[in-house]
Amino acid sequence: MNYRHAFHAGNFADVVKHLVLVRILTYLHDKPAAFRVIDSHAGAGRYDLAGSEATRGGEWLTGIARVMAARFSPEAGALIAPYLDIVRAFNPPGKLEVYPGSPLIARALLRPQDRMTACELADGPRKALIDALRRDEQARVVDLDGWTALPAFVPPNERRGLVLIDPPFEQPDEFERLAAVFAETFAKWPTGIYVLWYPVKSRRATDTLARQVAAVTAAQGAADKCLRLEFSVAPAAEGQGLVSCGLLIVNPPWTLAAELRTILPELQKPLGRGGAGRFRLEVAKP
Repeated sequence: MNYRHAFHAGNFADVVKHLVLVRILTYLHDKPAAFRVIDSHAGAGRYDLAGSEATRGGEWLTGIARVMAARFSPEAGALIAPYLDIVRAFNPPGKLEVYPGSPLIARALLRPQDRMTACELADGPRKALIDALRRDEQARVVDLDGWTALPAFVPPNERRGLVLIDPPFEQPDEFERLAAVFAETFAKWPTGIYVLWYPVKSRRATDTLARQVAAVTAAQGAADKCLRLEFSVAPAAEGQGLVSCGLLIVNPPWTLAAELRTILPELQKPLGRGGAGRFRLEVAKP
């Protein structure tokens, strides 16, 4: 499949992924020591929801638009609010015209001592991201293939931080490549936090990936340190678009699982088609 950011900006998968990203970076604020964010496939960073790519499927209308209009319990609302505040900051009051991608969401949560490295190989998205981060001394955009760059960029000087691996899944061997590059990168920086995004189209492929990643972490002495989250907006059916996505979160903050158990049940109704959203959250096993 092809999962290029621009065509799906603000959809349910973005909402889930970016909520997790914000909760992790918020946790990293608890200590004054600097951290680094490394984004392997950063994209353009800023997406016009009225542009031709975003309007082709209009996926944001059943994603971020619904979440911004939803009512949440005080507990879930407090956890979701930092993410929604970032999205609102990119838009005129009361409107939703732009959706920020992962590098701009992460940039919004960098403190003066923190840094970000964003990899983007495609010319158009890379130039757009450079424009969005122009003259930003804390954020660096590199013209490198994220698969090649990741092992070279760890461990960062800060020794704390997060690696987001979110490829477009354009090649048939993307799951195998994701597992292999994660293993190589994790071996060099086993204390970093890793978030691996994947589409759920084949149960065999996703289960194999989860087992492989959990096996790598266990071999490095981090048993039970791989959290698996999957979110579906509708039952799988032949010929439909993406209705389920997953995240593997390695070395998650100790607060994250409880936060997600508060947030995710309240996303099932606004994001689910006909209220049919569902999720699974568990520790991945080898």
